[in-house]
Amino acid sequence: MALENIQYDAIMREYDRRQSQNRRRLEEHREHAYRQVPQLKEIQDAIASSSAQRIRSRLKGDCSESSSAYEKKLQILSKERNRLLHENGFPPDYLDMPCECPLCRDTGYISRNKKCACFQKMAADILYQQSGLKEILEKENFELFSFSFYSDRIRDDNTGKTPLEHAQFAVEKSQEFIRQFGNAAHNLFIYGDTGVGKTFLSHCIACEILKKAYSVLYFPSYDLFDLLAKKTFSKESSSEGALEYILNCDLLILDDLGTELTNSFVSSQLFLIVNERMLRERSTIISTNKDLETFSEIYSTRTFSRIIQNYVFINLIGKDIRRDIRTRKIIQEDKRL
Repeated sequence: MALENIQYDAIMREYDRRQSQNRRRLEEHREHAYRQVPQLKEIQDAIASSSAQRIRSRLKGDCSESSSAYEKKLQILSKERNRLLHENGFPPDYLDMPCECPLCRDTGYISRNKKCACFQKMAADILYQQSGLKEILEKENFELFSFSFYSDRIRDDNTGKTPLEHAQFAVEKSQEFIRQFGNAAHNLFIYGDTGVGKTFLSHCIACEILKKAYSVLYFPSYDLFDLLAKKTFSKESSSEGALEYILNCDLLILDDLGTELTNSFVSSQLFLIVNERMLRERSTIISTNKDLETFSEIYSTRTFSRIIQNYVFINLIGKDIRRDIRTRKIIQEDKRL
């Protein structure tokens, strides 16, 4: 998981906040319980004293009868405390330190090097918000992916496969990409005509990778190259550090490559991104509505050679799904009128 220092610090501050809140709640519990049952304070103080004595005994390597006696005393005191709590209507853990996560006790770590599931969840939430995809991914994910938009009747002249078979292959390779993510760098090159589901599939993958708490950066191609141009030619402060994050995020999705105004600057920047992310072993998804020959001509054989060697190719074919969905909506609205 690639968290920036500022993101990691934000998570640890949240744990500090939780722990402070837990201490305040425990103090409130104690004051309430001791006021109602004064004997509980005496027992709790005795438990604390016996626990400290037991720890000191263990640190000294004392395995004698005195160490065993501390254990027995603690058991008796705990039993008496639980009896008083029960008789006075308190839950058995009322005088224990409260916590939101029982696995890590609100520390973020189960062991020194193993992060808790709640830490992973907070990291995923931060990265999810940061990706800029939150609203999109609520509407575009594998739960909403449908094969019904892909025909099983017509066949592609080049492959002999139907649009449905192409879509099934695309989902299979996407799921494989998700399963392997984090073990090694893998890349996808998704191509096909406008509206066949390339962007939707990219969003589905992004959703699953974000759930695994990896950083995902999504760019329509024209936005990416516009940002890089501003960084290169105008030195805008807002674009400072952008290239480094583009090159280093866990997953970069470069969508609709070919819709931008292509020139030598764009071609050189694409080569830089493709090549540098390969060297850094970072995963990339590229989608384009250009066929492979045209893509190679536009962005240079050098760039395309890198892609051929290191990307899995996914070809989506069929009718324009976006246009089909819009048409269905218009028909439904007409029927209601």
